Amino acid sequence: MSQQHTHPHAHAPLPAPSREGSVVLEIGGTLGALIIHTDPADDGLEIEVSPTGDDTTRTHAAVRPRHLADRTTHCAVISPLPEGDYTLWRTAETPDTVLSIRGGHVTEHHWSQE
Repeated sequence: MSQQHTHPHAHAPLPAPSREGSVVLEIGGTLGALIIHTDPADDGLEIEVSPTGDDTTRTHAAVRPRHLADRTTHCAVISPLPEGDYTLWRTAETPDTVLSIRGGHVTEHHWSQE
């Protein structure tokens, strides 16, 4: 689940970790999704993206453990995203990289520690 807004905010407590098969992506047509893989130490971190060139309209999702059949992985899932280029933010003020989202596809990115 991702949330979009342009103001400072507080959030309700995070839900329990996702189980195998419990994440639904809304993709198709001009909508895509972004999965950002992280280290377990990033659990709970909110990662933001914005359309490139519009730094004030941001969407974010929290890093959560995802329990798979053979392992647990940590990632943030942002869906849906209209196709286009997005800035991934390292912090609220520091951009990290630009990612391209294609409609009907899932873009995956590995968040590196600095």
